[in-house]
Amino acid sequence: MKKILFVLAISFFAVGVAHAQKPEVVINNKDGWQKIGEAKVDFKTEKDQFIIMGADKFKSIQIRVKDAPIHLEDLKIEYDGGTADQSVALRTNFAAGSKSKIIDLKDHTKGLKKVSFVYRTVQNSADEKAEIELWGLK
Repeated sequence: MKKILFVLAISFFAVGVAHAQKPEVVINNKDGWQKIGEAKVDFKTEKDQFIIMGADKFKSIQIRVKDAPIHLEDLKIEYDGGTADQSVALRTNFAAGSKSKIIDLKDHTKGLKKVSFVYRTVQNSADEKAEIELWGLK
């Protein structure tokens, strides 16, 4: 029994490390902008994802940048129910305190399953790491 628990604990830890992004649970169904999740950005190019659960039907999304500038390459949006993914090529630098354009979701009748980013913090004089926030409009 101890061996089974040990194997399960190691498996859970390995999955947790491989998928460091925790699921974002949206519980509010009110209209308007809602913060879905946030992540700290490193100086190397990274891929990060927000796994979305709950009241996850949005019309549009937007990325907001805090603390330091970032370079955002690509954005991939995955929907519940097998609807085709949506890819958005941004390839843009964002200053600290700025926002992306509003990205309309092609299938807002389906819930969001996952939003993946490829990005990196732009070198800055204070060596601050950026934080990105994902917001959704209901």
